[in-house]
Amino acid sequence: MANDIPNGVAQVHFPIPGPASTPGAGSSPAGGARDAFFDNAKYLLIVLVAVAHAWELVESSRATKALYILVYTFHMPAFIIISGYLSRSFAARPRQIRRLISGIVVPYVVFETAYSLFRRYVADEPGFAISLLDPFLLTWFLAALFIWRLTTPLWLQLRHPLAVALAVAVPASVTPGVGEDLNLQRVLQFLPFFVLGLCLKPEHFRLLHRRAIRMLAIPLFAGALAFAYWAATRMRNEWFFRRSSAQEIGEPWWTGVVMTFALFGCSLLLTAAFLAWVPRRRTWFTVLGAGTICGYLLHGFLTKGAKYSGLIDTHTWLHDPAGKIVLSVVAAVAVTLMCTPPVRRLLRPVTEPDLSWAFRRDPAERPHKG
Repeated sequence: MANDIPNGVAQVHFPIPGPASTPGAGSSPAGGARDAFFDNAKYLLIVLVAVAHAWELVESSRATKALYILVYTFHMPAFIIISGYLSRSFAARPRQIRRLISGIVVPYVVFETAYSLFRRYVADEPGFAISLLDPFLLTWFLAALFIWRLTTPLWLQLRHPLAVALAVAVPASVTPGVGEDLNLQRVLQFLPFFVLGLCLKPEHFRLLHRRAIRMLAIPLFAGALAFAYWAATRMRNEWFFRRSSAQEIGEPWWTGVVMTFALFGCSLLLTAAFLAWVPRRRTWFTVLGAGTICGYLLHGFLTKGAKYSGLIDTHTWLHDPAGKIVLSVVAAVAVTLMCTPPVRRLLRPVTEPDLSWAFRRDPAERPHKG
């Protein structure tokens, strides 16, 4: 990622910030050509996000909760690691700051307002307040990404940035008073994954493509699923959200320290196993990786709309195994359609707004005479 962040939502927004690179290489060539590997990973992850959110709408059997735990252990950490990796060249240059505002701040304000109004009127909660400091539903990630990226130059200057990030995450996991502003609990507890992404190099991703690593990923996922099935009746889902301290979950403070390191290790292993099986070549869904911001921000209206309208409670068959499968397929298809180029073009005024009129021109970008 030698160059500045190129134009386009696919390079700036939620789990897709920064330039992409040559297919399967994990590096960034001149011109900022997209990397099929990262686009494939982002699309597959956004499908898992949408499907997991759909599972939250129905009653969880032990098997469903096991799948839920498995997916939640790595899907957001994987997104955040990719975000960090693709943010390595961020140096707070004027052009990068402008893109940070147009690509993250503007969508945050628009969708935070839209979701708040959606809850107020569709869920019939007239007292629900709109607060840009208290992210609702999905918008927390945009707030987190804004903070993480702004602090990127600092992390890149540290000798042991990951150790420092973990040293920040641990106190957050045992401090109930962190507060709700910008969902700071999540910002701090997920921080090590972003910093890890900043520390990664192309060769680390190439290592995952080895056949031995891919073969090891299969028993790793099988073992993780078996453990998740065991933990389904013993473990609180709140641990995976990272939005509360241990005390707020109802656990002793020291469990926050243990779970911070345990979940970090498990998330890292499952992320590596997942990425090992992500195709490196262009596929039919590679193009959809450029539109994951649209799928991410839009699918919440679908899942929350189903809840607010009473659709899930009315159709009780959706709580059965067959109903859960149907719900999963619908969520996967819906988010896929939301990532398509036509939808991306439709949302461009919000997700990729042209704010050149609002900023002073950088002297370094002005053409030289003579």
